[in-house]
Parts: sequence; C-alpha cells; structure tokens
Amino acid sequence: MAGISVADVKTLREKTGAGMMDAKKALTEAGGDIEAAVDALRAKGLATAQKKSSRTAAEGLVGVAVANDSGATKGVAVEVNSETDFVAKNEQFQDFVRNTTTAALGVDGDDVEALKAAAYPGGGTVGDKLTDNIATIGENQQVRRMKTVSVENGVVVPYVHNAAADGLGKIGVLVALESEAGEDVLAPLGKQLAMHIAAAFPQALNADGLDAEMLDRERAIAAEKAAESGKPENVQEKMVEGAVKKFAKENALLSQLFVMDNKTSIADVVAKAGKDAGKEIVLKDYVRFQLGEGIEKEESDFAAEVAAAVGG
Repeated sequence: MAGISVADVKTLREKTGAGMMDAKKALTEAGGDIEAAVDALRAKGLATAQKKSSRTAAEGLVGVAVANDSGATKGVAVEVNSETDFVAKNEQFQDFVRNTTTAALGVDGDDVEALKAAAYPGGGTVGDKLTDNIATIGENQQVRRMKTVSVENGVVVPYVHNAAADGLGKIGVLVALESEAGEDVLAPLGKQLAMHIAAAFPQALNADGLDAEMLDRERAIAAEKAAESGKPENVQEKMVEGAVKKFAKENALLSQLFVMDNKTSIADVVAKAGKDAGKEIVLKDYVRFQLGEGIEKEESDFAAEVAAAVGG
C-alpha cells in the first residue's frame, strides 16, 4: 500500500462500488492511477457500475436560453460554478447566471473569454459582474463553459431537469431540430427528446462522433475480459467487436433506445414524427450540460479539521 492513500481507495470505491481489498489491490497494481484501476476492476467484473463524469462534483447552476433572429434559431447553455449549493440558491447568483446566459446568445462560438468580455445588463461586462459577485457574495465563482446550437429552419428546444428557477438548474439540455414542420410538432418532440437526453446521457449524436480514446478504452477492457474467457482467439475477436458495437449503440444518441418505451431507437422516433407530420425532421444537434461534469471537488472532514485545530 506504499504510496496508495486512503483517500484514493475511497475515491475508487465511490467510482466503482468495489470492495475495500479489491480497490486496494487494483490501485496497487495500477501504480496509484485511479482511472487505470477503474478499468481493471471493470474488466474483472468487480465494478458494480460505471460511474461517469455525470456525478455532480461542483455547485452552481446551468442556464439555457433560446433566441430567434431573422428566421434562424439559436440556443445556448452556460455553466456557472459556485463553492456551495447555498450560493446557487441565492437570488443574486441566479440573476447573474440568467443574465450571463442571455448575454451568451450574442457571442460567436463557444468562447468563455469572449462571453466574459460581453456587455452585462446594467453596465460593465460579464467579467466585471463576476468579480463584483465574488466580492459581495464572498464565495469564489467561475463561468466555466458554454455551448451553442442553431438551425436555419426549425427550432431549438430548451429543457432544464428539476429546474431551480426559470431556465436554471443542474442539468440543461438543448435539442436542435431542422424541419419545415410547425412548432406545434417540433416543440413537443424536442421536449421528449430533451428529457431522454437528460436521463440517458448520450456521448455523441451518432457513433461516428464518439471520442476515439473512449472507444479505444472500451476495446481494451473488452479484450481483457475476452482473454480471461479462455475461448479461441477468433471467438475473442468477435467478443471484442460485439462489446465495442454495443457500447457505441448505447452511447450514441440516435441509436439509443427511447427511455419512454425502451424499444424504439431515437432515430426511429424522429423519423416517425416526421412521417406523421408529412415533413422530414432532422435531429441536427444537441447539448447536455450537467453541473460539475469532470470537476473533482475537494471534500473536507470538518470534524477532523476542528479536532486538529483544537489539538494544535
């Protein structure tokens, strides 16, 4: 266990659900590399669940907004972080996220620095207001990321799961549908798709858009599992290809099974809606922001800190 900390073991157990000894062994064999240990446990079937970066690791809010301009529709999602959930419930902070999201509609691309330089309602820039908020609220905050989608002919449908306020919450989704079908068809379809996206957490619109490193990682895990099966090499190869295809199908939005019936692919859901409306509908793009994705939030043991302070 030299070089392997209790904190790392705890983190690995939280990510995988593995037992204490299995987690220690995996970390030791991986030289302390948590992600490599996660892969090893999954390959051995010891990880009870694949804990993705969807676990909330920071506080704050995600804001979504949509605007129409000369027939085109643009939607934007913005994540603003705070240190505590208490601040996220603060009306001043919520106003800041809402106004910053609206300002993002006027920014080209997904450049956070350009967003900070954008005009803020009431004067100054978004960055100026952010600095002011930090000073007045007394807690560190940051505009972390933004993402836009747009269509020339169609709609962008916004959705916030378990909204904390209008257009604000911990999961924000945008669905871009291109079609000549009316909004009475596209808006309810977009909301259903957005609810699916919030629940199913797709990694890309289609299999071609999946991250190559992610697929390589899944292939390596599948190869290790296949090798442990003891089956002939040609059978192992088929096992690996089957596992990778299954992963791609389950993580690409268009091939995912619709959460509302768990049997129809999203591609077929969209195609049927277009057929019923008599107009082709194309699911052009989507955005899914979940608060804290990919951020490691440092946890502290308050009782231990107090005891240390008293003892010191």
